[in-house]
Amino acid sequence: MTRNRLRIFWNLHNRKSKLTRTAIPLTTMQFRLDRSFSLSPYAVAAMALGVVFAAFGNCSAQSSDGDGLAEHKAEAETFFRKRVTPFIKKYCLECHQNSRPTEAGLTFTPALDTPGHAAFSEKWKKAAARVNTHDMPPEEMEQPTDEERQMFMEWLDQVKYLSPKTPGAFVIRRLTKTEYGNTLHDLLGVDPEIADGLPDEVSGEGYLNSLSPLQLEQYLSIADKALTQVFAAEDSPPTDLQRRLFGDPPGPDGDAPAEVRKVAQSLAKRVYRRPPSDAEVTVLMDVFDLGRQNELSYTASLRLMFKAMLVSPQFLLITPAESFDHEAEIIPLDDYQLASRLSYFLWGTMPDDELIALADSGELHEPPRLRAQVKRMLADHRSRALFDGFGAQWLGLAELKTKTFDPSKFPQMTDDMRSAMYDEARLFFESIVRENRSIAGFIDSDYTFVNENLATIYGMDQPVTGPELRKVKLKNRNRGGVLGMPGVLAATSFPNRTSPVLRGVWVLEQVLGDHVPSAPPDVPALDQQDPQSIADLTLRERTELHRTDPVCANCHRLLDPIGFGLENFDAIGRWRDRDENGQAIDAAGELPDGSRFSSPQELKAMIAGRLDDFSRNLVEKMLAYALCRRLEGYDEIVVDGLMQEIGQDDYRMQTVVTAIVTSYPFTHRQTE
Repeated sequence: MTRNRLRIFWNLHNRKSKLTRTAIPLTTMQFRLDRSFSLSPYAVAAMALGVVFAAFGNCSAQSSDGDGLAEHKAEAETFFRKRVTPFIKKYCLECHQNSRPTEAGLTFTPALDTPGHAAFSEKWKKAAARVNTHDMPPEEMEQPTDEERQMFMEWLDQVKYLSPKTPGAFVIRRLTKTEYGNTLHDLLGVDPEIADGLPDEVSGEGYLNSLSPLQLEQYLSIADKALTQVFAAEDSPPTDLQRRLFGDPPGPDGDAPAEVRKVAQSLAKRVYRRPPSDAEVTVLMDVFDLGRQNELSYTASLRLMFKAMLVSPQFLLITPAESFDHEAEIIPLDDYQLASRLSYFLWGTMPDDELIALADSGELHEPPRLRAQVKRMLADHRSRALFDGFGAQWLGLAELKTKTFDPSKFPQMTDDMRSAMYDEARLFFESIVRENRSIAGFIDSDYTFVNENLATIYGMDQPVTGPELRKVKLKNRNRGGVLGMPGVLAATSFPNRTSPVLRGVWVLEQVLGDHVPSAPPDVPALDQQDPQSIADLTLRERTELHRTDPVCANCHRLLDPIGFGLENFDAIGRWRDRDENGQAIDAAGELPDGSRFSSPQELKAMIAGRLDDFSRNLVEKMLAYALCRRLEGYDEIVVDGLMQEIGQDDYRMQTVVTAIVTSYPFTHRQTE
């Protein structure tokens, strides 16, 4: 650490200066279930406040197309050259090419040269969705035949074979607010809510994150607050935690530098979640010396050193190992990195002593050990983090507790009710995980969890009293599973009414994994229709009137039938036979494949018939969450293998999690 950086750190520690530079930019990260914050090494260095950031290799990642994929690759290349390329040139390239402003920011010019490049994975999916819904090409242009459209859809199953075998980019990401609070709790015993002052993360696909000077000062402030809570005041007897972390101060004849180095190594291993390098320990020794030079006591100087760790990128970021074979292009994660990836995936916090001990022994990466740890960790109460981090985002419940509803129409939607709805979904999710049930239970189940408050939404006959949620048997076959769950139904409604469109999109994207094109611009909402002309119409009739616009019709013929199938549930999930105007609910619908249904129960049965689609979608979303990035390229081939493994065990939930944890992209990384 340079003298200048030490001085900056000292001034910030004493609040003698402020970080006044502009926000440190972070790269845009896009993936389906998002918790990723990726920094450049330069941004990290700026954030480090003088603590060394490990340098990374600069090798290019390539791999052969082994594993018996050569034949599939050759077939995909032929398929693209003979069938897909002519299709694009005939129907797409006039608008979507580099030589002119592209529609919707999509160009096929580079994709024609390198169709298997990971950068085009999402573009192929979006293009296929537009072609499938007949949104593209525009009506005024020549239209493909149904056979040609089907061929273009088949390309999605071929393009993955053109990707090199690679575990994908390793995401260097910041701990989320929840992970940061949990980790401070495990380190120091403080309440995780100590981190509540940090800004919330942005969820969703495609956004720009930044790490602002304000956030850096917040980290310093939180570190100060946490250390003040758990360490004794100067000249007071040390706390038990203080003794465990710092040991006893050396006597008059003791070797202080040697003792400080031991403390630094011990603390850094715990805080950094891996053994520190010699350079990192030297930096920490410099911080200790800085305190002593400014007349701090031995203990206060150790505390300053500890504080430097708590605001360092080695703590705030999940980073790869420092040392590796620089000749290799793809390497296994070292056991410490694997322990962190596993622990933050399942527990949302740092590895515990057992994981670190296995990493110390070099045994964690062994498949039997890894599988045993997954089983142990899922049985632990900390595995609630898998729902709070993954499940809530997947089901769209992350914002339910703050969502507002029209109090005149839905006075029942109190804070307690929203919390009960969220906890019902959490307990249901946890029961499938911990009891190792088939994931088919997410679609149809004969039980749920309610308290007295939530039982009123279900209209249950059996008495349920008190605020505690408990498991109950469901008799109504329209209920059971996530489609009939009040929290999900409320999250996919507007504040004052249901939304067949939102519910249809939710089922297609979150349950079945279909890609739904975004709505075209300048399409008026239902609420903007002429009030007089729609006064006596049901919501279904108003929506069907909306579909008379040809721009809207193609997508809505896919979305609306599913949404209408859930119209018996009002905006907060109560069953109803008539709408708010007193007219009978028509829940009948027909899907594009000709399947018909007339109730939520029949709709659920149809979706249960697409168990492979549902299972693959869940696996893809969970794998993307575990890797903290969007899936692309070779990941699709990995998922193919996971689906075979999971299908052989009846799609049991713990098998899903274990298959992800032992998968190639979870246990390996590129060196670039």
